[in-house]
Amino acid sequence: MNRVKLGAWLIPVLFLLLACVPFVAQAIGEPFYITFFARVLVYALAACALNLVLGFAGLVSFGHAMFIGLGCYAVGILTYYGFSDGWLQLGVAVAVCALVALVVGSVCLRTSGIGFIMITLAFAQMFYFLMVSMTTFGGDDGLNINEPSNFGLFELSGSSEVYWAAWVVLLAATVFMARLKKSPFGMVLRATHINPRRVNAFGYSVFRVQLAAYVISGVLTGVAGVLLANLTAFASPSYMSWPVSGDLIVMLVIGGLGTIVGPIIGAVAFLVMEEFFKGLTQHWMLIMGPVIVVIALLTRNGFGWLTRQREAQSAQTRAPVAGEVPAKAAAVPAGEAQ
Repeated sequence: MNRVKLGAWLIPVLFLLLACVPFVAQAIGEPFYITFFARVLVYALAACALNLVLGFAGLVSFGHAMFIGLGCYAVGILTYYGFSDGWLQLGVAVAVCALVALVVGSVCLRTSGIGFIMITLAFAQMFYFLMVSMTTFGGDDGLNINEPSNFGLFELSGSSEVYWAAWVVLLAATVFMARLKKSPFGMVLRATHINPRRVNAFGYSVFRVQLAAYVISGVLTGVAGVLLANLTAFASPSYMSWPVSGDLIVMLVIGGLGTIVGPIIGAVAFLVMEEFFKGLTQHWMLIMGPVIVVIALLTRNGFGWLTRQREAQSAQTRAPVAGEVPAKAAAVPAGEAQ
């Protein structure tokens, strides 16, 4: 019962605590924490987007960092040519990410397993080397962004502004994911991972459902890239590198695949551990690697147990509705907690 109550209050409590960070940082005279947790929120947003395809559909995308880079360069390149309008930058980032996700997804989703993983990685590396070769925009050295995104009523001119923008977007994305997970589309999407043949048998196209999820995920990751570009005032090909995609996957594993708050908890845990171990030694990876392995081995689905009990409770108490479409029931087998 305590777990059920904890799961019910976890999201509002978590966002309330995150909202207190800037005030606490100012009170103790440590503005560094605002910048640090702004970075945490940005990566939590990217992990939340990846959770849609990895946590819900079981598609291991090893190239999602590509969309972060595209969002960053949408800001950087437009600013380079004198366009600092935030809505224009956001619109271009969304359009480019949607188009790239549509093309990449159309190719990758015709494969499965290791094939899907390697093709997403290949596309990400293609864009990585494309930006490295574009010396006009800094090449391997990256591109400085001299003007923040101006949205009219506000502009992302500092860490505090980026922090609150990321907080609002992440809250909206979390609510969206929570509603999507329980929607018919979300049920069918999860069912494509559990039993794709049954999904096809009920008249749904596994390819189209997964492609729609991949495009939504790519767009949301691109928005995270726009925020990251304003936070760092920099766009670099390194944002597209495969280790960044690996970090996002690790965040989900730590936080809990397929859970709503898992990406946030995973991002906080991962980046806090990284910062802590960096302060101890320059060989911090030798410590952090085993810690992540221990978390993965000793905790089933990371910290997903925080919400799993609540979801299982709601699934058990849900009464069948007379005349309900069988496909909706078949999409998620009885007893599934995730």
